[in-house]
Amino acid sequence: MSSSDRGKDVSEGSSSDHHNLHQNQQPTTPSRYESQKRRDWNTFGQYLKNQRPPVALSQCNCNHVLDFLRYLDQFGKTKVHLQGCIFYGQPEPPAPCTCPLRQAWGSLDALIGRLRAAYEENGGSPETNPFASGAIRVYLREVRECQAKARGIPYKKKKKKPNQTKANEESSSTMHFS
Repeated sequence: MSSSDRGKDVSEGSSSDHHNLHQNQQPTTPSRYESQKRRDWNTFGQYLKNQRPPVALSQCNCNHVLDFLRYLDQFGKTKVHLQGCIFYGQPEPPAPCTCPLRQAWGSLDALIGRLRAAYEENGGSPETNPFASGAIRVYLREVRECQAKARGIPYKKKKKKPNQTKANEESSSTMHFS
């Protein structure tokens, strides 16, 4: 049954059909995103409890979040070359080096997104959300730029509509050859 047919059944069917259809659509297990968000939230909560002295979630601020992000670096898997390394700026170095492994910028960015959502879902106010702080955005931007330079991968801001329109015109013009 297609989704358009399903919509018709719901609107035209009896209330018991609607109830059964609704039950079938309920996932029995949380999505991967929801599971990860819950794990991240629990990990952050545990991190705060392990602080000396422990920090209550209600007392958490952006400095605690920044400390948490720095703490996570020890578990990272992304090689980030230091400026003195002979491979600094090379995307695919030919040999191993002693530069540290760090959390990849993309992983940190996704983590902050999940924690930002979890904070509000757990009763936190959007106005006091420490994961939405400007300091966090600045930190993530600095990590992205540092990692891009160290790995020789430039991050360029994507231009919105002009490039997309131009790319679509170019691809469509190449497809019309007979």
